[in-house]
Formats: sequence, C-alpha cells, structure tokens
Amino acid sequence: MNNDTSAAPPARRLGPGPAFALTAGVIGVCLAASALPSPLYKLYAAQWHLQTSTVTLIYATYCFGVLVSLLAFGRVSDTWGRRPVIVAGLVGLLISMVVFMSASGAGWLFAARAVQGLATGIAISASGAALLELYQGGNPAKASLYNVVASALGVGVGGLLGAVLVQYAPGPLVTPFIVLTALIVVLLIGMLGVPETVTGTSRTGFRMAAPGVPRQIIAPFTLAALGITCTWSIIGIYLGLVGTLAPALLHSTSQLAAGLAILALGGTSAVPPLVTRKMAPAVQIAWGTIALTGGIALTAWSLSADGAALFVVASVVIGIGVGFGMFGSLRTVGAAAPPDRRAQVMAAFYIVAYAAISLPAVAAGFSVRQLGAVQTFQIFGAGIVVVSVGTLLLAVTRQRAQTRAVATPVPPTRAGAATERG
Repeated sequence: MNNDTSAAPPARRLGPGPAFALTAGVIGVCLAASALPSPLYKLYAAQWHLQTSTVTLIYATYCFGVLVSLLAFGRVSDTWGRRPVIVAGLVGLLISMVVFMSASGAGWLFAARAVQGLATGIAISASGAALLELYQGGNPAKASLYNVVASALGVGVGGLLGAVLVQYAPGPLVTPFIVLTALIVVLLIGMLGVPETVTGTSRTGFRMAAPGVPRQIIAPFTLAALGITCTWSIIGIYLGLVGTLAPALLHSTSQLAAGLAILALGGTSAVPPLVTRKMAPAVQIAWGTIALTGGIALTAWSLSADGAALFVVASVVIGIGVGFGMFGSLRTVGAAAPPDRRAQVMAAFYIVAYAAISLPAVAAGFSVRQLGAVQTFQIFGAGIVVVSVGTLLLAVTRQRAQTRAVATPVPPTRAGAATERG
C-alpha cells in the first residue's frame, strides 16, 4: 500500500491561462465594486437626507478600510498562501454586498464601505502578487498588463454598470449589488481551481507583517509610487466630482452621464498597456504624466467654457495618462520586488495608491461645499499637475541613467568574472 499522498497532484487545477485570468478578474471586480456605488450616492442622499460631507466620509471609510487592511495583512499571503487569502477577501466582499442590500440608513453605508475596504485590501495585494507568479514562473510585464487592464475596465465598467442599473433597473439601491454578488460567487468558485503559487516549504503559518520596501529597491519604488500617486489621485478626484460635473456639462439629468464619463476614463486607460508593451516602464510613466497634465488642462478649460465635447475629449486624454502611468508604475515595482517579499512590496505600493485616491478626494469633498465642484477640480487638478511634472523629471532622469548603463561596457570585476563563470 502506498501511503505517500504528498506527491498526488491537486485535483482539477486550472491551467496558467485561466488561473491568470481569474486572478486578474478578482482585481477587476474589486475595482468595479469600488466605483459602482458612485452613481448611487445621490439616491442615498435624497432618500436619507445626507449632507455632502457625510457622503464624502462614507467614501473615505472605504479607502481607509483598504489602507488598514494593507497595513495589517499586507504580507499574510507571502506566508499563508495566495489562494486562501484571495478567497478570504472575496468572502469579505460578499458580506459587504449583503450589508449594502440591507442598508436602511447612513450607518449601514459606513459599515458596508468599511467591510468592503478591508476585503479589497486583502484581495488585491494577494492577487497582485499572484499575478507575478502565475505567468510562467513570474513575468512582471505580463502581470502588470493584466493588472492595469483589469483595474481600468473594473473602474469603467463598474461606474457605467451602476449608472445603467440605477437608471433602468427595478430596485436601484439593491439590483447593482445583486449583480456584483453573482460575479463574486463565480470568482469564489473559480478560485477553488487556481493553483497555489506559494510553496509549502516557504510558508511559516499565519504571520502578520507590515508592508515594506527593501532598501535595494527604494529608487524604482519611489518612481513607481509617484507614478501611481498621479494616476490614482486624478481617479479619486474624478470619481468624487464627476457625478456633479458630467450632468451639468452634458446637459442631462440622466444618471448615465456620470457613468459614461467614468467609462470614457476607465475604458480608455485600458488601451495604452495593450499597445505599448515594448516601451520602457520609465518612458511609460513619463508619457503618462504628460497626458495627465494635458487632460487636466483640457478638463479645466471645458469647465470654464461649458464645453461638453471638450470634457469628453479631456476624459479620454486623462484615461490615456492613467493607463500609461499605471502600467509603467506596476511594471517598475513588479520587476523590482524580491520574490519572497512580493506581497509585502505590493501592499506598500497599494498603500500609496489608496492614500492617493482617498486623501485628495476627501479633501475635495469638503472643499466643494465652499468653492463648488468646478473650482475644486481646478485647484486639486493643479496640484496633481505639479506632482506630475516632478514625476516626469524623475522618470526622464531614470531612463537616461538606464540607457547610459546599458551603453557603457561593464569593466571586468570579481563579481563580473563570477557571473561569467556562472
């Protein structure tokens, strides 16, 4: 009798392609779930007489939940395994959908967004690390491509789906979450077949560890962090203000105005990763900052001139900048992260991202009450432009240094000789 079961292959495990797509789908659904409530906030405010500041705090609760989750559980999947952590995050997201559907007041929304934020933080850090490992042993460029496309389509489709269901579906405060619940259940079932990428020998049990950045990758991480700060800051401002700006500029009272504007930005941001895969990451970040600067300037112009067509064009240009910036940033951090600390580094990266998407948006939410949506966007947009220019300079400097390093012959050293012998 053979009692050795350790060598038995896992039953019905998915191949790399489907597993890769399912894991990217987790990121997409998490981002869709974050954007979907945006068109609903007006209904909540009207039904429960919520002030703008209360709605802003509800949005902030989600972002802070993500940050807390990343700080507390950012490295758990490095030691516990990717798949169980992703499943735990999806279960938490499922619970948040039930709370949304049961909501009968502002307190329920705070609870739903808090649970959603905690679950999202758990899921995305583990999923981002798993993507780096599922594609033929780890391909940062391919993993980053799927990550950006999933995130971009998640934001765009989530915003549009919420708007369409609010406009046409019965029970607009319940139906959107029923649809998301169904998608989450499908992902949960699919994840049972995704192979684990953290080997049993490297696991040390459940161990919490703070996100961190190894000293040797501080330079590339800084560039990636600045790149994601520019892109996610404008996403946060856009999602926070588009519900007010889009209907006014497009001269429509339909909820679809905001949803289509979000789709224009999110959908367009999926294009640059697909067509610029051979471009150096630093160059992608540089082009992203240029497009973001131009898009923000066009948006400010459209707001001053009351130009509907110009606003749509500006949203597309911003989307292109977001796609470039996100792809370049993820490629940079993905290539630099040590294999045994991927989740920890990805958690640190997402902490920067969610701080960027939340803090300016929360500040803008309070600013709207005194300055109005138009002036608020112009002020905060100008701040993002300043950061974008600084990031552009750093990206150009890094790319020039890398180009010189490639062009300059390496003198024979003891390390070089050892490498040649190896």
